[in-house]
Amino acid sequence: MKKKVLTVDDSRTIRNMLLVTLNNAGFETIQAEDGVEGLEVLEECNPDVIVTDINMPRLDGFGFIEGVRRNERYRAVPILVLTTESDAEKKNRARQAGATGWIVKPFDPAKLIDAIERVTA
Repeated sequence: MKKKVLTVDDSRTIRNMLLVTLNNAGFETIQAEDGVEGLEVLEECNPDVIVTDINMPRLDGFGFIEGVRRNERYRAVPILVLTTESDAEKKNRARQAGATGWIVKPFDPAKLIDAIERVTA
């Protein structure tokens, strides 16, 4: 069984890089363009792990993470934040919202896969 990864990012370039990286590593990848769409597809895809950006239109990463964590079914799903932000205050805010880990863009594909495999082990 392939593990499912839901990626949430408003940048088409990043979504494409994630799609290639994850598919090449043997994951099934479901993509959303922002937090609102992420919450909409969450129910259908039932992911093993979520990778989300912070800065997005309509609903940012913090709001998206809180929305995921409000649903009993997804309380334990690991959420990795993939962002250009490296600010300690934002990391704390993401952790409080329910994020599992933090990866700074531009990302190293091998490190991303390693992080996903660690949190889904």
